[in-house]
Amino acid sequence: MASHLSVTDQRAAIRHPVDYKVIADYFGRGDVPFHVSNVSANGFMIDNATGGERGDRVIVSFPVIGRIEGYLIWAKDNRAGFQFERIIRVDDFLMMIDELQPNPRLRRSR
Repeated sequence: MASHLSVTDQRAAIRHPVDYKVIADYFGRGDVPFHVSNVSANGFMIDNATGGERGDRVIVSFPVIGRIEGYLIWAKDNRAGFQFERIIRVDDFLMMIDELQPNPRLRRSR
């Protein structure tokens, strides 16, 4: 059963490129491997999507912030964008980016 989203789509947030593999707990589908290719304080994008519908729920684990729920906002071809259930605190987000993207030359300026 898909979730009804009440939070507005916030895709204008700055995205940080990452190369992060994680096993998502995908509601109704079980464990699904995700390759996260970018992340923002509001959500993340994967580039190995296989199906899914707007509102689908997943739980993923990221460094620093730990397990967090996300909702499928859009999907096209093999890409899909997920919105976090909550906005990540700025200091936690920056620490997470430092772990996900250890090469400072590839990080966006702050």
